[in-house]
Amino acid sequence: MSPRFNPVFADLPVTVFETMSRLARETGAINLGQGFPDAPGPADVRAKAAEAVVDGWNQYPPMMGLAELRAAAAAHYARWQGLDLDPDAEVMVTSGATEALAGALFALVEPGDEVVLLQPMYDAYLPLALRAGATPRFVKLSPPDWRLDEAALKAAIGPRTKAVLLNNPLNPAGAVYGRETLEAVARAVEGTDVVVISDEVWEHVTFDGAAHVSALAVKGLERRTVKIGSAGKIFAMTGWKVGLVCAPPSLMGALSKAHQYLTFTTPPNLQSAVAYGLGKEEAWFHAMRAGLQGKRDRFAEGLAGAGFTVLPTRGTYFLNIDLGPLGVTDDVAFCTQLAREGGVVAIPVSAFYAEDKVTTVARFCFAKDDAVLDAALERLGRFLR
Repeated sequence: MSPRFNPVFADLPVTVFETMSRLARETGAINLGQGFPDAPGPADVRAKAAEAVVDGWNQYPPMMGLAELRAAAAAHYARWQGLDLDPDAEVMVTSGATEALAGALFALVEPGDEVVLLQPMYDAYLPLALRAGATPRFVKLSPPDWRLDEAALKAAIGPRTKAVLLNNPLNPAGAVYGRETLEAVARAVEGTDVVVISDEVWEHVTFDGAAHVSALAVKGLERRTVKIGSAGKIFAMTGWKVGLVCAPPSLMGALSKAHQYLTFTTPPNLQSAVAYGLGKEEAWFHAMRAGLQGKRDRFAEGLAGAGFTVLPTRGTYFLNIDLGPLGVTDDVAFCTQLAREGGVVAIPVSAFYAEDKVTTVARFCFAKDDAVLDAALERLGRFLR
């Protein structure tokens, strides 16, 4: 018997993330490739989850999510982003942001539709769009500023375009797009039925005073945007997989049906804990950002001191280096050599492109203990000497 499989997933190669993590295990290299912090997350939020699993409800929660979490999300986004959301009609809880992305694509896209993807992009975007039956159209972003060109975006949108998938702040580039860029997106989709799927999971991980602007808060996008957030990113507990979806009722009906037949519900104890966490005082969020910004600056200064050209990052857990000044034109080969000979794992940014790749940038995760960052910097310095 020779079974046939869906080629979208069956034909996918081993991801560069698995390849580089395997190299880290084989060589003992410090793994700054995977994007998760070393810290366990806020103790009070974890305690709320433990309390809820022991003393709370452990049967099916409502399909749309616990009422307390939807209300907390609406209040949180009103406080931080000026959004006016109806928690009963415009907020939904999913089992992580990736499920929310899949549900949005499966609900909104039909075979033959086109979806515009901005490169570099989170690795799940393209396979999920293809599995939904979409034809991808790509818009290339380039270092050092990763600027989104309005004319290029408009040129990618045609009569068959159903959605534009936007990631802001942008992983892996660390770019944070403000209101001006989002208004350019609004102009590009004006007069169309295009839906903007706005992946905003890094919304609280911004630096240098940059305030996140949601696509839902921009005129011309407010009635056509699916906003996706992630409690795992907000509270630096990536294993929690609690997604927050906000959208107008005209879109939420379809989104909720897709969610119903994907995961249906999300662990209620985690939902209760996230509801508590979203109500934390503003000082906690500012301190969290300041702590990560300090790590970014520590690592960036060390990289520059070692002789690397550091690209600016205003958000996410990631910092990039420009390999061009080193004469490197193959980021995959560089990262492989760095792991084997330098003892540090980075991710080649070309892995985040499907075509017309940028091949001269490497990404590091700096959300690690200071001792880990310092040990990595010592190895990186030796590698260049």
